[in-house]
Amino acid sequence: MRLSHCHNFHDFRTLARKRLPGPIFNYIDGGADDEVTLRRNSEAFNQCDLVPRVLTGVKDIDLRVEVMGQTLELPIYCSPTALQRLFHHQGERAVAASAAKFGTMFGVSSLGTVSMEEIAKQYDTPQIYQFYFHKDRGLNRAMMERAKASKIEVMMLTVDSITGGNRERDLRTGFSIPFKLNLSGLWQFATKPMWGINYLTHEKFSLPQLDEHVDMGGGASSIGDYFTNMLDPSMNWDDVAEMVKFWDGQFCLKGIMSVEDALKAVDIGCTGIVISNHGGRQLDGSRSSFDHLAEIVEAVGDKIDVMFDSGVQRGTHVLKALSLGAKAVGVGRLYLYALAAAGQGGVERALQLMKAEIERDMRLMGCSSVAELSKHNLRFR
Repeated sequence: MRLSHCHNFHDFRTLARKRLPGPIFNYIDGGADDEVTLRRNSEAFNQCDLVPRVLTGVKDIDLRVEVMGQTLELPIYCSPTALQRLFHHQGERAVAASAAKFGTMFGVSSLGTVSMEEIAKQYDTPQIYQFYFHKDRGLNRAMMERAKASKIEVMMLTVDSITGGNRERDLRTGFSIPFKLNLSGLWQFATKPMWGINYLTHEKFSLPQLDEHVDMGGGASSIGDYFTNMLDPSMNWDDVAEMVKFWDGQFCLKGIMSVEDALKAVDIGCTGIVISNHGGRQLDGSRSSFDHLAEIVEAVGDKIDVMFDSGVQRGTHVLKALSLGAKAVGVGRLYLYALAAAGQGGVERALQLMKAEIERDMRLMGCSSVAELSKHNLRFR
């Protein structure tokens, strides 16, 4: 299978599976426990139908949206995801360059493999910095100061990961950073030699946002240990309110799944929230993001920018979320499979296909701009 044969999310996933060692593919692909929420995230869209209008005189399609103080040329953005240079040696550079080409936001993760400074300097795209809340309050402040110095536009605090989800696929293969693979995992690496050659012949793997704070190389720590030992499960609203005040700019909380929490985010001065269950990777059995979107938008949509992610695979999924009031829609696995399949060329193709899908679907809906989408063009079964 070639990149030119990839026409949708599932095609990129298939090609990524061919290119990646099994443990790394399953790290991207998997969710928590029985993966019920992972599956439900995409299935939820199928319970909602679009109601198109005809003869509306659609000529030009305007996909621009305003969110978190940024103007985006597309209503989708590249959500921050960890460890991207494990999936392809270009990593975040490929994704940032692609986001810049399509005029949309790109998120750098605390567990990113390229520094926020390099991304901010090299790529002209609105940038999100996603970070976690650490027990070391000085470290939290230092990370925000570093982001300020890099001219990061949007701060995104992930609030649904005070401990890591139970990702049993990773336990079965022994996937971790540093690698601690079992025999099955090692065999799957051996069957994908090109991945190994690329990994060894390019720059050394690192986590530049955390290198000064976490030893990922000597076996003393791992990603799992990072979540267990360094993140602060006692984080509360007062802690976050202090951070919002210190940042004094666009600040959003990622991982909001209740109306009560959305209202609290408004109260402490956040400018945005992301309705997200972390792609089904944290609390299995939690509600799908899409199922909860309308309720939260109704409560706070006029007070704060509501963004949305988890389970998005199609342009119609994006239109359904926008119709319910999401200001913009985050994609993660969509571009990660494409990155693993073919680096920057893969990510650009994935974004181009998604843009074309959304434009075509807007025409078929009889809508010229995102602003014309509303809950009136949806019906739930």
